[in-house]
Formats: sequence, C-alpha cells, structure tokens
Amino acid sequence: MIKVNSTNLSAVGYDSETKILTIEFNDRGLYEYYDVPQNIYNELMSAPSKGKFFHRFIRDTYRTVKIR
Repeated sequence: MIKVNSTNLSAVGYDSETKILTIEFNDRGLYEYYDVPQNIYNELMSAPSKGKFFHRFIRDTYRTVKIR
C-alpha cells in the first residue's frame, strides 16, 4: 500500500498478477476492486485528483468487496 495525497483516498495498492486494486478510504474503510487493468492503476496514481479519477473510472466499473 502506498499512501496518497487525497481528500478521499488514504492509500492504494495493486497486485499486477491478480489485477486486484486495493483502496483505503479516509472515512469508509478498505476495499478490493477486481480485474483492474495495470493502466487504470497507473493512471490513478498519476492523476492530479485521485478521488475524481476513482469516481469517474473505478467506482462503478469493477467488482468490489469491502475488506474492513
């Protein structure tokens, strides 16, 4: 997990073998997103607003499980 500078996201992790994106939110817990392509992770990490990128390209696109 990598700490990120965002008002919504606290930390982000990615496993390129399983294509699982893990996101820890500042106030909503820890979630896993499945079958996320590497380029989406790369774009998230380089986005000027990680929260906006998440809401636009990840939130309702990938299967999600709340971990905690």
